Amino acid sequence: MPSRASLASYRRLFAAPGAVAFTSTGLLGRLALSMNGVALVVLLSERRGSYGLAGAVSAAGLVAGAVGMPLIGRLVDRYGQARVTVPAALYNAVPLTGLLLCVRLGAPDWTLLLCSAACSAAPNLGGMARSRWAHLYRDEPAARHLANSFEQALDELCFMAGPVLAMLLCTTLAPEAGLITAGTLGTAGALLFAAQRRTEPPLSPAPAQGPEPADRRHGSPLRAPGLRVLVLTFLATGMVFGATEITTVAYADALGHKASAGLLLALVAAGSCVAGLLFGLLTPRRAPGARFLFGATAMAAVLLLPLAAGLGGAGLGLLGVALFAAGTATAPTMVTGMTLVQELLPQRQFNEGMAMAVSGIVVGISAGAALAGTVAEQAAPGTGYALPAVAAGLALLIALAGRRHLTGRTSGAGTSANVPAGTPGETSGGASDAGPENAEQIVSGTV
Repeated sequence: MPSRASLASYRRLFAAPGAVAFTSTGLLGRLALSMNGVALVVLLSERRGSYGLAGAVSAAGLVAGAVGMPLIGRLVDRYGQARVTVPAALYNAVPLTGLLLCVRLGAPDWTLLLCSAACSAAPNLGGMARSRWAHLYRDEPAARHLANSFEQALDELCFMAGPVLAMLLCTTLAPEAGLITAGTLGTAGALLFAAQRRTEPPLSPAPAQGPEPADRRHGSPLRAPGLRVLVLTFLATGMVFGATEITTVAYADALGHKASAGLLLALVAAGSCVAGLLFGLLTPRRAPGARFLFGATAMAAVLLLPLAAGLGGAGLGLLGVALFAAGTATAPTMVTGMTLVQELLPQRQFNEGMAMAVSGIVVGISAGAALAGTVAEQAAPGTGYALPAVAAGLALLIALAGRRHLTGRTSGAGTSANVPAGTPGETSGGASDAGPENAEQIVSGTV
């Protein structure tokens, strides 16, 4: 249980006007995202009797989303969160409704693939929420670290509760209930989030000249070498997630306890959630690049535990402990990675850059799940845990190879290079009263 001082740290973080509103409304949309996968699989397996079709339709949506998310992010950076989120959310509801109608009316399978691929304009509410925190605490790195940690914990909570809620709705009401609820929550959450204009970051026009290199003033954020390192590292991390999920389901099934797979996967998310909350309470002392390398190293080390448990024939109890421990290392890596995205890029590319990072994770999840499925069919139970261990090692190698690029452009996300001149809270000395209190009063501890 968090101590009273720990809870007070997060309460002070939310003292910023409007912080509670955009966090709670954005949470609805993120919960919907975590429901989609399970809801779609249950719907198609029940109505069409094919897990293969369900996997193909789900994969079509993931691939299209990985391409569409950075494009939506670029539009958000150019035109603002509200102006893009509202039409994107309304548009995304159309192919989702079409998918439900095609299932209901018995339309050909290719129509399901088309509708799923068309659902590629879902706004990245998690990235936009992090962008708002970066603006609110633009000159307070410790407070931004706490906020990013809290956002990671919210992600984990969503992916713990979302699949359970979707399964409950699909099995107790109707196979369509999960996807209908997810679509409703996603659209409503995005619209309510967009309505929170008070905390929306201002647009930051590209400078005509300045200290920024000429090749970085325009074009893709991937021109920044550090972001390329992060996207590749996140892709490998996504493979950890995808391979762990499929391998755990297969392992539990092989032991005759397939129903326990959901609980085991919830332990992974719980470990990451707890680690994220605790990690946020540590005041960052080292550079983000050094913290990112430490997180990647810890992730590669602890993912050897599920491998040992699986190959050693350990029961589900010991495997659950190993998976919980494995989850504790992913949150610090993800938190620091998102912090690095904010520091490597100017504010006008925040949303696109974070969307690219998330897209890397999505592609990695798809690849890891596909590989793990093949291994589960061909090898002994537990062998598949070698895949997340290898993927974590690959993430570490990528981070080590690109470590010289993991240095922020500035000391924080809110210096003059990133925030338009005259933005409230900015002073000539670089300090700011943008946050409700000094960051050192918000967090405690040392990283």
